[in-house]
Amino acid sequence: MEEAFYREAAKMPAVRGDGMRGLAVFISDIRNCKSKEAEVKRINKELANIRSKFKGDKTLDGYQKKKYVCKLLFIFLLGHDIDFGHMEAVNLLSSNKYTEKQIGYLFISVLVNTNSDLIKLIVQSIKNDLSSRNPVHVNLALQCIANIGSKEMADAFGNDIPKLLVSGETMDVVKQSAALCLLRLFRTTQEIIPGGEWTSRIIHLLNDQHMGVVTAACSLIEALVKKNPDEYKGCVSLAVSRLSRIVTASYTDLQDYTYYFVPAPWLSVKLLRLLQHYPPPEDPGVRGRLNECLDTILNKAQEPPKSKKVQHSNAKNAVLFEAISIIIHSDSEPNLLVRACNQLGQFLSHRETNLRYLALETMCLLATSEFSHEAVKKHQETVINALKTERDVSVRQRAVDLLYAMCDRSNAEEIVQEMLNYLETADYSIREEMVLKVAILAEKYAQDYTWYVDVILNLIRIAGDYVSEEVWYRVIQIVVNREDVQGYAAKTVFEALQAPACHENMVKVGGYILGEFGNLIAGDSRSAPAVQFQLLHSKYHLCSAATRALLLTTYIKFINLFPEIKSQIQDVLKSNSNLRSSDAELQQRASEYLHLSITTTTDVLATVLEEMPPFTEKESSILAVLKKKSGRMSAQEAQREARVQARENSTVPLPDKAQIAQLNNSTSADLLGLSTPPASQNSTQSNTGVLVDVLGDLYGGSTTTHNGTTTPATTTSTAGATDNIKKFVCKNNGVLYENDIIQIGIKSEFRQNLGRIGVFYGNKTSMPLQGFLPTVSVGGTQQGKVTVQVKPVEPSIDAGAQVQQLVNCECIEDFLGLPDLTVSFTYGNVPQRLALHLPLSCNKFFEPTDMNGESFFSRWKNLSAPSQEAQKIFKNAGPMENAAIKTKLLGFGMQLLEGIDPNPENFVCAAIIHTRTQQIGCLLRLEPNRQAQMYRLTIRASKESTAHIMAELLAEQF
Repeated sequence: MEEAFYREAAKMPAVRGDGMRGLAVFISDIRNCKSKEAEVKRINKELANIRSKFKGDKTLDGYQKKKYVCKLLFIFLLGHDIDFGHMEAVNLLSSNKYTEKQIGYLFISVLVNTNSDLIKLIVQSIKNDLSSRNPVHVNLALQCIANIGSKEMADAFGNDIPKLLVSGETMDVVKQSAALCLLRLFRTTQEIIPGGEWTSRIIHLLNDQHMGVVTAACSLIEALVKKNPDEYKGCVSLAVSRLSRIVTASYTDLQDYTYYFVPAPWLSVKLLRLLQHYPPPEDPGVRGRLNECLDTILNKAQEPPKSKKVQHSNAKNAVLFEAISIIIHSDSEPNLLVRACNQLGQFLSHRETNLRYLALETMCLLATSEFSHEAVKKHQETVINALKTERDVSVRQRAVDLLYAMCDRSNAEEIVQEMLNYLETADYSIREEMVLKVAILAEKYAQDYTWYVDVILNLIRIAGDYVSEEVWYRVIQIVVNREDVQGYAAKTVFEALQAPACHENMVKVGGYILGEFGNLIAGDSRSAPAVQFQLLHSKYHLCSAATRALLLTTYIKFINLFPEIKSQIQDVLKSNSNLRSSDAELQQRASEYLHLSITTTTDVLATVLEEMPPFTEKESSILAVLKKKSGRMSAQEAQREARVQARENSTVPLPDKAQIAQLNNSTSADLLGLSTPPASQNSTQSNTGVLVDVLGDLYGGSTTTHNGTTTPATTTSTAGATDNIKKFVCKNNGVLYENDIIQIGIKSEFRQNLGRIGVFYGNKTSMPLQGFLPTVSVGGTQQGKVTVQVKPVEPSIDAGAQVQQLVNCECIEDFLGLPDLTVSFTYGNVPQRLALHLPLSCNKFFEPTDMNGESFFSRWKNLSAPSQEAQKIFKNAGPMENAAIKTKLLGFGMQLLEGIDPNPENFVCAAIIHTRTQQIGCLLRLEPNRQAQMYRLTIRASKESTAHIMAELLAEQF
């Protein structure tokens, strides 16, 4: 920006005889300052001179005003506050000279606040320029609107810009700017785009003769499609038609829009992205034409390059990769999928690192298609070689991802072995994710579970620090549930524990398995009971308290399995390090196990310490952990995962109804069942267990794991949707809305007239929510009475993920009703739209006020005007319990004043509503009639409308 000012200064004529230095000289002086103090001194001197010129010289011409405004802009960019010159900048807007008008608009875009008193003058000047016949002036006005991009600008010009965009009299260069300006305002206020006939007129901009207009319109239409795909589905045929004309054109046909011999690459990419928001066209003609375009793009990728410059290959490959993305998105053309795979295979050995990365990333998606999976597997050796030889860690990461994606039963052992080999030297940043992927592949494709046990134990040996609890929980669950592998697992883990350096996770697995199945290998003298005990106990002093606690349980199990070593184990339990341990858990276990071994009979001991029964079959939670750890699952990757699941389901025999019920009722939060209670028998399958519950136990409680940490309680989804908006009048936190797809939670806090609401959106499904767009709008009755500022969120929510949106609000004056909360997204290519309300009612701005009886009744009498009182008599809907009534009144935000009303059955409260302009006193009296099951509610307030608003709100809660 500073350089731009310097260039602008260089173009200006020399300083006239007014004693002021030119802009270029001033910038040069600033650059030559030797210290910060010298710079500040020079700037202050210049500001004083400019201020005196603006105040004292009434004959300043446009050039001089422009020059001084430029200096003020430059000073502002250096970090100094500018508190004058705004009016002079506004005056420049009325100039007919381009440079003067340009500097005026630039100053306004950067320095003028939307709350400024000058905003009306600015809006009028912009309207004048929008109606000008000079396209340059119109463009400057549009650029200023877009640069400011505020809701006020959207309200002021929301009707003018769409008309300018679709008008037949508007010049092409203005249409371009109008489309981009409208896009900027749409991102601020989505209601700015009119519907109905305007939809068709905006879509038909794709047929415009001017390529610049089409490019700008394509960006606008894509944003509109994300919000309302059904309304704009007519753009598909026009987009395909325009794409066809570009792809089949020679670079000489579109000379003005050809970039290094590639016709209109940016527009091609935008059109291809636009088409990915819809399923493959149903019209055979449109579908055939699209396939021809994609086929042509793949053919051109095979042609020799027309230029050796990198810009040519970048533009060409940008179009190619976007074409492959839509081929993957459609997943319906086997020929195109295989051709795309072969093309990407050529890039795997390309000298350009970025191309290799993109090829690996895109092939991950192709690997999940039933049409191209086998074609991807042909490149297995190349991918393994990349894993070993690539210098860039991000490329190696994508090679791991591709091996994971291409794995099936035919190549699982080879791929898992290669990943294990690489794991020994892998970068620390990707080890944890690799461990999870190896564990998933080993379990998913294990034909012999002895191989699975070997893989997991190898994982622990090679990368024990990166093996999460979920992994070793899972191997224990599988070993306990499969008798055929128990003896092998005991023998293998016994051998692994003999290594001099043994990871603590190996000790945990060994302790659990030997405690349960050590008797299966006790017949061999090399693994006799005493040997097993001594081997485990040799690791005891090296382990953490949690592992020691597990080993103590193993020791008491040994007493049941091997009575001959009972005395050795009792000596360990009696040792001071255990009975007098500083760790309460160890001390308690040692004491209880010792007394159990001494006082109980053999039969009782055998009953208490019998072998663990098989675990309930559960879905592995490792996949959910992998998503959380990688943190970069895109929408396409979510589709990839869904396709893999579908492909596997097509080859696996269908379970019977009992198995389905058992699967649906299982949870995946904890493999060993240590922390998650069993799901209720009538629950349906839910993925909410993978959501991060940032609201703690507000959503229905939490459970405690074996190590003392808390995990969110699993929420069971129901067939119908639940909207709890009415409950939020008397509470600030909880679940606002929930259905089978999404859970919306609220956590809010208020202080005087200001508030902050955290809205949490949780994806309960195994697919991403795309085009995610929540909007908050203030309705007519609240307009000007309450303001909300909403921070944007990411346009997609990954499977099982949760995002937070902050809403800052301010109470201007008392208001009735609730702001609208509209949540739009696409799930499984089906648009979803939820019309809800944000729980922001007027009572949220209450401050409880304590007072004695004398003060209360004195103020009650002072508020005796009929307009200051609101009274409602209504029937009770539930039990009239004092505790419930108190909870509602306190949740309503008022101070409950006990012992003040002469009738002890009545409730009286007091509070102050804080607004921006005033404080409103509010007194309440609630009289229950238990015989008639009726209430009489009386509210008095110092402002006339407030009492009626509060009475309406509170009466609905009973």
